Amino acid sequence: MSEHLPPEALDGWAAQIAERLGLAPEDLPISAVLDLAGVVARGVARPAAPVSTFAAGLAAGRAGGSPDDVRRAIAEITDLVTEREA
Repeated sequence: MSEHLPPEALDGWAAQIAERLGLAPEDLPISAVLDLAGVVARGVARPAAPVSTFAAGLAAGRAGGSPDDVRRAIAEITDLVTEREA
C-alpha cells in the first residue's frame, strides 16, 4: 500500500470516504479543505493542519452542516491564523 496518493487519486479517495460515511460527494469540499490545511501548515505548524481541518468540519457539522457552515468554519480558522501572524 502506498503511503501517498497521487493528486489524481484524491477524487477517488474522497468518493470512497463519502460513500463509507453516507455523505454526498459535494459534502467534501476538497480544495477548500486543502487550502485551509496549507494556510495552517504555513502559518502555525504542519501538525496543526489536520487538527484544524477536523475542527472546521466538526464546527460546521454542529452548526448544521450546510456549505455556508463549512465556509464560515474555514473562514474563522483562516482569520485566526491571520491574527496570529499580525
